[in-house]
Amino acid sequence: MASAETVVANPPQEAGIVTRLLRIGADDADSRDERFRKALLVGVSVAVLPAGVIWGCLYWGFGEPIPALFPLGYVVASVACLAVFARTRSFRFLRTAELAMILATPALLLLSLGGLSASSGVILWSLLAPLGAVVFDPQARAWAWCAAYLVLLVVTIPLAPIVRPDEADFPQGAVLAFAALNIGMVSLVAFGLLAVFARQRETAQQRAETLLLNVLPDEIAQRLQEEPQTIADHFDAASILFADVVDFTPLSSRLDARELVGLLDRLFTRFDEVADRHGVEKIKTIGDCYMVAAGVPRPRNDHAHALVRVALELRECAADCLPSGAGRDLQLRIGISSGPVVAGVIGRRRFLYDLWGDTVNMASRMESHGSPGTIQITRSTWELVRDDFVTEQRGVVAVKGKGDVETWHLLGPKA
Repeated sequence: MASAETVVANPPQEAGIVTRLLRIGADDADSRDERFRKALLVGVSVAVLPAGVIWGCLYWGFGEPIPALFPLGYVVASVACLAVFARTRSFRFLRTAELAMILATPALLLLSLGGLSASSGVILWSLLAPLGAVVFDPQARAWAWCAAYLVLLVVTIPLAPIVRPDEADFPQGAVLAFAALNIGMVSLVAFGLLAVFARQRETAQQRAETLLLNVLPDEIAQRLQEEPQTIADHFDAASILFADVVDFTPLSSRLDARELVGLLDRLFTRFDEVADRHGVEKIKTIGDCYMVAAGVPRPRNDHAHALVRVALELRECAADCLPSGAGRDLQLRIGISSGPVVAGVIGRRRFLYDLWGDTVNMASRMESHGSPGTIQITRSTWELVRDDFVTEQRGVVAVKGKGDVETWHLLGPKA
């Protein structure tokens, strides 16, 4: 999983090698986060290997063959673990093995060199185990790795002079150089882990916020994040629109599943673009029915005018969404009503911002009692838009629960 910067900076062959290396143990069934954590652990494990080789060779060169075996042994064991991981794809195995080795190897070095000063603080490398657990392990186990590191400090530092009374005798310059390398390398790896962890959390938070904003209006999403409680608002003046595809059931029988879903996707994507352009709020889709509102959750004086303009555009763009060979007879029934509404968020697992009230019911009835290709509005909407739009009185429509209701057809804007 090489980044774009890595691929650009390296020659194609080298970039391909890095990509294949980071994909060790990758599984198609893994989630995006799982693939990222696998690649990150493999990358960190491979990046630490040169340090093990350098430390082992330096100790050997200074006449300390036994301490040299621990970092060199770590390199061999780490490569073996990566090979096993490539076959088993068990992230848990690689995570546990790498954290255990990076925890234990510096402690063994401390004991074999005879103390904290003689080892130049090599025990600092063990700190990468709890830090790595924060990134790769669940939080509960990360605390266990931290406790193990603290216990290791308490046990190994006083035990080292007993295990080796004659501590390693390195030149003063070598001791300082080892100390600088230990502090510098551990700090670099620790900073890298924390930076990646922070970036990972930021990316996850951005994805969550994006998904939330795709479900809820911006203002409602912010309120829900700041005040996780029931959201219920009353709006005195709003307009509601329902748009439904005429004869959708016969049309769907002529299309296969892919064409049908593609048709609805194209249609509602175009509708979303129209809604965004006019600053109105898409509420939801129900099958082939599209619901949009103006005046909620942001009150506006021209809510009826905005929604009428949206209706005219929806009617025009519907004909362009049919696949070739399916005919050009796609029409909508559109109904609009204006008045007070109640708005709120319902649900806890899958949020839904919805509207209720007589205005919503009347808009739905205007759509269902309308004619193909027409925009039918109630008196409440007609009174708001009659000065700026051409309308035609349809007459009285019998609406269930309401009796006879006066309705108008919206024809278009006045010249």
